[in-house]
Amino acid sequence: MRVFVTGATGFIGSAVVKDLIVAGHQVLGLARSDEKAVALAATGAEVLRGSLEDLDSLKEGAARADGVIHLAFNHDFSTFAANCEDDRRVIKALGSALAGSDRPLIVTSGTPIANTVPGQPAKEDNATIGADVHPRAASEEEARSVAAGGVNVSVVRLPQVHDPVRQGLITPLIEIYRAKGVCSYVGDGLNRWPAAYILDVARLYRLAIEKAEPNAKYHAVGEEGVPMRDIAQVLGRRLKLPVKSVAPEEAHAYFGWLAMFAGHDMPASSAQTRRALGWEPTGPGLIADLEQLRGAES
Repeated sequence: MRVFVTGATGFIGSAVVKDLIVAGHQVLGLARSDEKAVALAATGAEVLRGSLEDLDSLKEGAARADGVIHLAFNHDFSTFAANCEDDRRVIKALGSALAGSDRPLIVTSGTPIANTVPGQPAKEDNATIGADVHPRAASEEEARSVAAGGVNVSVVRLPQVHDPVRQGLITPLIEIYRAKGVCSYVGDGLNRWPAAYILDVARLYRLAIEKAEPNAKYHAVGEEGVPMRDIAQVLGRRLKLPVKSVAPEEAHAYFGWLAMFAGHDMPASSAQTRRALGWEPTGPGLIADLEQLRGAES
């Protein structure tokens, strides 16, 4: 299969590209700079120069492929809602090049939009909240729209994806901890964040596009929920900083934009995904990777 991958040089995308190539697939990857194009070509992938803003380049990539994995996303969370609306436009453009062809499109979303039963892990078949409540839901709203237009769409929902270098939202959290000089959590810190090891996530994307099941929802979750207090405590040890609780009303002053996530309980299950794809995570857990955090004492 020839797979067009957006975000092909990113943290998750680069792992997906390698997994696809090792499995015998051809990869056409999107790159927006000369430096990224060189790095992508070195993996054995074909390079398509373009960007999320250049919708014609996205349509070209989709037209030249047997399937598309859409991973690119602007992770500047100071403009999170606008970035999610941009993602809606990107998915629409990709879908327009695939309509009526049965060629699969894998769209990326986040597990929190399926946390619709308080205290219970998000499940793949849960009802989801709308973009008016959680901006990231815009991606799945557009996925449903292009599916109605004849596109074979499935969705991979991500938790905190990690290795010893990067850990999803925990990476900017570490920057906040360093700036504040203290590692904090909200209230009792028992709210949970789901997680998965990067190579397990890459394998899931490959299995999802190989199966090409229309309207499927997959959760790339290795651990259902790691308590925020446990995350703060291990980072306190690694960064040599004190650990303390902050009251919910103080969360925004301490966490800034991250306050929208910091105190939320967001566990997620992947039981349905494991059965559907035969996917079994084998990588280390989040706390184990944080114990090996690179550059923690710099």
